[in-house]
Amino acid sequence: MKVYVDGQAGTTGLKIIDRLTGRKDITLLKIADEDRHNNEKRAEIMAEADFTFLCLPDAAAIEAVTLAGNHTRILDASTAHRTNPEWAYGFPELSAEFRNKIVNSSKTAVPGCYASGFISMLYPMVSHGLIPADFPVFAYATSGYSGAGKNAIAIYEGSEKPKEFNSPRQYALSQHHKHLPEMQKFSGLTYAPMFNPIVCDYYSGMVVSVPIQTRMLDKKITLAQVNEMFQEHYAGAKLVTVNPIMTDEEQGKFFLASNTLSGQNKLEIFTFGNDEQILLCARLDNLGKGASGAAVQCLNIMMGIDETTGLI
Repeated sequence: MKVYVDGQAGTTGLKIIDRLTGRKDITLLKIADEDRHNNEKRAEIMAEADFTFLCLPDAAAIEAVTLAGNHTRILDASTAHRTNPEWAYGFPELSAEFRNKIVNSSKTAVPGCYASGFISMLYPMVSHGLIPADFPVFAYATSGYSGAGKNAIAIYEGSEKPKEFNSPRQYALSQHHKHLPEMQKFSGLTYAPMFNPIVCDYYSGMVVSVPIQTRMLDKKITLAQVNEMFQEHYAGAKLVTVNPIMTDEEQGKFFLASNTLSGQNKLEIFTFGNDEQILLCARLDNLGKGASGAAVQCLNIMMGIDETTGLI
């Protein structure tokens, strides 16, 4: 298969190329640096490619779809098409319906990193009826700085890093984070969740957390019931695992680090707390299952091969 990465100089594009380099079932098509903004050259390569990854800003990704026409199957890593009903949403573990749409679609939108962690927990909670669709959901997350873009990475890794960059920094405080539309849509929520992302001074990895006060629910749920539901929902998943409940003593001694899965393509789900106060946590690499790893997983599914090829 011939594969082209449009936006090969960005963080996600570079990671996708790195994951595909050396695979004998794929030929990577490259564009000369001086031609990266030459639409004629880009269109020529897309027409030759069986699959094209779009690792571009939203507006550029929309233009690239028009440029590509129907000559290549597209995987878009931007936010531009994630809530477009004509596109497959690239989270196959959610349900057979999601997986089948990826298999059969010519266009797949790769999920956002925060959204992947959030939806991995909220889609099962809503679809299995453990919380109602109109439940007031709040989420917070810690993430490495690699997801902040090339300019921010340069500041974090530069010799003149501002003092405040040594501290965790909350952002998107206006409640208009770009991942919110997909977080709401693919969780099945009636209203957008409140979301508090926090960027920290380490390279990659994240934890998305959702606290639930069960007294606010119309029906009683237990921590054991929630964990059992997750275990059943993700049974057989190759890249999503659900951890067993820890005892109170184990939880008291445990620290949940955000960078443990850095460089990996897995997502872990944890259920902490007790029957009155449940804390759901999803840990993943924002550059792995939250970006390039998820993109390559979707490519594998669209190719009709083992989804974990080149990922584990």
